[in-house]
Amino acid sequence: MFERAAYAVSELNSKGRRIQESAPVGRSEFQRDRDRIIHSGAFRRLEYKTQVFVNHEGDLFRTRLTHSIEVSQIARSIARRLKLNEDLAEAISLAHDLGHTPFGHAGQDALNECMREHGGFEHNLQSLRVVDTLEERYAEFDGLNLTFETRSGILKHCSKENAVHLDELGERFINNTRPSLEAQIADLADEIAYNNHDVDDGLRSGLITLEQLEDVPLMASHLYKVKSEHKGLPERRVVHETIRRMINTLVGDVIANSAMQIKKHQIETLADVYAAPRMLAFSAEMAEQQKAMKAFLRSNLYRHYKVLRMSSKAKRVIIDLFTVFMDDTRLLPPQFQAYAEKDKPRAVADYIAGMTDRYAVREHRRIFAIEEVSE
Repeated sequence: MFERAAYAVSELNSKGRRIQESAPVGRSEFQRDRDRIIHSGAFRRLEYKTQVFVNHEGDLFRTRLTHSIEVSQIARSIARRLKLNEDLAEAISLAHDLGHTPFGHAGQDALNECMREHGGFEHNLQSLRVVDTLEERYAEFDGLNLTFETRSGILKHCSKENAVHLDELGERFINNTRPSLEAQIADLADEIAYNNHDVDDGLRSGLITLEQLEDVPLMASHLYKVKSEHKGLPERRVVHETIRRMINTLVGDVIANSAMQIKKHQIETLADVYAAPRMLAFSAEMAEQQKAMKAFLRSNLYRHYKVLRMSSKAKRVIIDLFTVFMDDTRLLPPQFQAYAEKDKPRAVADYIAGMTDRYAVREHRRIFAIEEVSE
């Protein structure tokens, strides 16, 4: 058995599940969480949800599914090196985007705007709704009945207005305490994955170039070394090798800096983790380089006119669907019609948030197109 630190989450210090179940056989409680997440419908739908590029734009671009898998791999690597609970870090990573809308952040922004007068829309809170309520797979409970620690890690951000309705799960947002180190790992692994892989997809799409990236410190240093060590290497392999080295550098920096912070703050128990400042973080120098990378991607990829055009279309699809379903809930599928009688805006938001990119486009055509659209 792999040795864990005393301040790692374990089955001994876990707060357990909302509904008590018999212990799993042949796997840990956190492995059970991971397995339930992988088998959920929401996890499968991530295959057709946008990361940056809308799903139909190309088969090789990342989706929310491939992104989540990449996050979990990075999270497991960091957790093992820091002697933390790999299975919990993996489960949180795999579930962190389950509540994301179609069309990436454009869809999320549009749905949040639609829900502004009805409590808003937070995709982390929606991910929690998915695993607590919306998944319908088990005879004895709604949702997946995950452990407290997995659920807490999924809820990376939450407004205080919403936190007051979440009982114990919302307390850290009200009291300004920290989640487990495994949750903090999943958060950083998410950042490492999307920054580096958005660079890869941006280059593959042709919207950004290697020449532009030579002005980004984190990319430039590795790019120079790869080109120097492997003269004549085809560009695609230069890109892959450079990104591989960047990820390795970032992971190494997180491990070294976090181990130092854990020692500095004399963390000995899980209670110490909850009460201490955030432990998992990049060094100051690496944080600045990550900040520069984010700024580059924001200016040159996320705000590229071709991406903005697709985002504009995506927002119109979301707004149109929300408006038409709010006007007439009879257009919703039967199970959402029943819930709409209790909370119409949230039922509409649940339905839209659960759509894949392609399903949202198809549903929009079914409702608004004059010509017949095949099912």
